[in-house]
Amino acid sequence: MASYSEKITLISGNANRALSESIAKNLDIPLAKAHVGRFPDQEIDIKVEEDLRGSDCFVIQSTCPPVNDNWVELLLLLDTLRRSSAGRITAVMPYYGYARKDRKDEGRVPISAKVVANTLIASGADRVVTLDMHAAQIQGFFDIPVDHLFAKPVLLRAIRKTGIENPVVVTPDVGGIKMARSYAKALGADLAIVDKRRYSGSETSVEHVIGEVEGRNVVLVDDMISTGGSISQAAAILKQKGANEIIIAVSHAVLCGPACGRLAEAPVDRILVTDTIPRGDDWPDKIETVSVAKLLADTIHNIHHSISVSSLFDEDKS
Repeated sequence: MASYSEKITLISGNANRALSESIAKNLDIPLAKAHVGRFPDQEIDIKVEEDLRGSDCFVIQSTCPPVNDNWVELLLLLDTLRRSSAGRITAVMPYYGYARKDRKDEGRVPISAKVVANTLIASGADRVVTLDMHAAQIQGFFDIPVDHLFAKPVLLRAIRKTGIENPVVVTPDVGGIKMARSYAKALGADLAIVDKRRYSGSETSVEHVIGEVEGRNVVLVDDMISTGGSISQAAAILKQKGANEIIIAVSHAVLCGPACGRLAEAPVDRILVTDTIPRGDDWPDKIETVSVAKLLADTIHNIHHSISVSSLFDEDKS
């Protein structure tokens, strides 16, 4: 039996309508009729055209660029549902923006990820679903359930379909060791680390590689590509060290600023990303998108029917 009512309602913001439609198709449930538009002064205008009373509601909205617009859309949608006597309200955020600012690392700065958590709860969220947070400990900012999903099963299937042989899994920085080790274990591969130094939010340098990549095929994994500097530099040094084929696999293709140009010129054979963020018109042809729609649909189904979400990540399902 469902947790709240047998009725389930899916509502989409404008951040990634295509992904929302794919999730709805996988669940065989239509998206609710809702207007999410703009007033002439660009303030956000929302009107849901369906009865929501007692319904188990899921608002699907990545807080990807334009981050602030998508964030406010999500907050106003949550408030709309709360004021419409919805049963349970779940914010489904395939990409969680502001996650990189998760602590006070210097004086007189905000903890932006905490502000996002506070506003989601204040606006009416009873539960949050997200995918590959940049910092998993952000879950601790919430006093409501958070389902932290992983794109690894989806990306692993895509990596295996490439037919890459005898790969070594590489992380572009020390912070990604846990993720890279998980991929290496699943692929039965060795692990290597690119030693990166970060000087600012957009400036990094790569020093050297820890591990053996000469004559090997490489799977370079990370949670996101933002400006593309780190991962492009990592690919370049891997080539200098004698790597053969290089495949990049990342969860979130933020791709801002010079990212597309850097990736187009990077010495990589293909780039696998998920559709948590919609594809841009200027993306290089080497970028291939794999969908997390079924994963998110299965998660919504399990939450609605009070079934374990962690069961979706059993190793034998990768």
